[in-house]
Amino acid sequence: MSTPLWRIAMTAPARAADALSAALEPYVVALTALEESPGGNWSIEGLSEDEPARPAIVAALALAAATVGTPPPDTVIEPLPDVDWLTLNRQSFPPIREGRVWVRSSHVTEAKPAGSIELIVDAARAFGSGSHATTALCLRALQDLVRRRRPRRVLDLGCGSGILAMATAKLVPSSRVVAVDLDPPSVTTAAENARLNGTATRIRTAVSRGWRATLVRRTAPFDLVLANILAGPLCAMAPDLANGLAPGGRAILSGLMYDQETRVLAAHRVQGLRLLSRYRRDGWSALVFAKN
Repeated sequence: MSTPLWRIAMTAPARAADALSAALEPYVVALTALEESPGGNWSIEGLSEDEPARPAIVAALALAAATVGTPPPDTVIEPLPDVDWLTLNRQSFPPIREGRVWVRSSHVTEAKPAGSIELIVDAARAFGSGSHATTALCLRALQDLVRRRRPRRVLDLGCGSGILAMATAKLVPSSRVVAVDLDPPSVTTAAENARLNGTATRIRTAVSRGWRATLVRRTAPFDLVLANILAGPLCAMAPDLANGLAPGGRAILSGLMYDQETRVLAAHRVQGLRLLSRYRRDGWSALVFAKN
């Protein structure tokens, strides 16, 4: 029998989505925040493996809502049916190809396409199966970038399952990647995936809230930073990114919607970072910056 999961869900106005997502994050093992319509409300949903601490969650969400001037959200906290979600996810996860990168789960036995780089990633307690548009955008931007540059020191900030870190290690064998996430199960999963995919010797992992981990500070400055997170944290960490990039370094940032581009652009231009290119798909964006 699988471990029962609990669902925590709410709808929020766009201006409160980042704050509420950040407030909910410590209480869940997986979190999604999706825009219901352009410029409209956002659906925020988290999954917990234990019965949630209702009073603490409600209080945290109310405080987060107050900071952006919105009422506390109506929050649904309910148990999900006792289903083996990981097995169902694996069975329904078809291979994904983005440029040269081919991502499949371990149950897929078909041969990889000729000339492709294969990554084996199963559903687990970590973000990132490769199927989300933002991951695909980052993979596309990464491949375009490494055709012209060969970054040596790379940071995957908010690594989830480790797809971007592993893709970098395989696309640029001379690179050394630091992969960090604030979620310990994600870091464990990323390390396991790196071993499974033969990239463990080139990827070091650590739990880190943003740029705080000792491993991150000691390895900086980076030639390339990959951050597929949310618009709010991207803006908050713009000064850290500017300090942590090497001169001439590049950053690929995603996890933002079309209408959040202006906000993210402004936060990074203030830090002296220059926009090189942008990628868009299904309402989502990836921005590529350079440090002059």
